[in-house]
Amino acid sequence: MANTAQAKKRAIQSKKHRQHNFSMRSMYRTSIKKVLLAIESGNKEAATEAYKVAVSAVDKMVTKGIIHKNKAARHKSRLFVKIKAMA
Repeated sequence: MANTAQAKKRAIQSKKHRQHNFSMRSMYRTSIKKVLLAIESGNKEAATEAYKVAVSAVDKMVTKGIIHKNKAARHKSRLFVKIKAMA
């Protein structure tokens, strides 16, 4: 348990940051799932639009430090390859 005022404050801040990061990570995962659903449905236009939104969300997670840049690149690459294979 936190003994000092500084430690108590850091505990509160950590809790807030953890909740915020969880919601941001959830948003990013949802955007990826929307792309995958559009690909499964066979609608290339919808998949392309969802991909643009997903790329923005993924890049935002990198700048916030929530995910690593290589993980972001891997996600974007795999989604793009799936969309390209629809043609």
